[in-house]
Amino acid sequence: MAKKKQTQARSRRPETIEQTLVVIKPDGVQRGLVGEILQRFEKAGLKIVAMRMRWVDETHAKKHYTEDLAKRRGQHVRDVMVDFLKSGPVVAFVVEGVDAIENVRKMIGSTEPKAALPGTIRGDYAHVAFRHADAQKKAVGNLIHASSDATDAYNEILVWFNEDELFDYKTVHDAFTL
Repeated sequence: MAKKKQTQARSRRPETIEQTLVVIKPDGVQRGLVGEILQRFEKAGLKIVAMRMRWVDETHAKKHYTEDLAKRRGQHVRDVMVDFLKSGPVVAFVVEGVDAIENVRKMIGSTEPKAALPGTIRGDYAHVAFRHADAQKKAVGNLIHASSDATDAYNEILVWFNEDELFDYKTVHDAFTL
């Protein structure tokens, strides 16, 4: 019954209300930034509708970093990212809100931390350059992943969560956005 209610509630959402996946990577978890990062999304009025902490294995990491990454950036990049994702615990969550995909991407900043603006999560808490990571033959410690578009968000959410793990509930912000 609850699953049916959640599915019905999502189907009634305005088109501008989106869901997107966010993953705090092992470097963010190990540096104790989970609370700070979650707080930024909540303070902006975004709603967390699913969350879990886990230590991913190779299979799950490869479902997250698909063959598409290897095609776009090279197999070496995919291999490094898969190894990094499984190097420690991560916190995955789904954020919901008005234009959530674009707003979350703005909040996290550029993929390369040295290019991320101050005020963004990466700009405030990371500084590593691609050049340095490549020279060290390791992943860029950029703390966080967020879906890049609606298609990726849909597919990535399904990699990390089942439909019945996405919750529909009201927050004070709903009075201003729905």
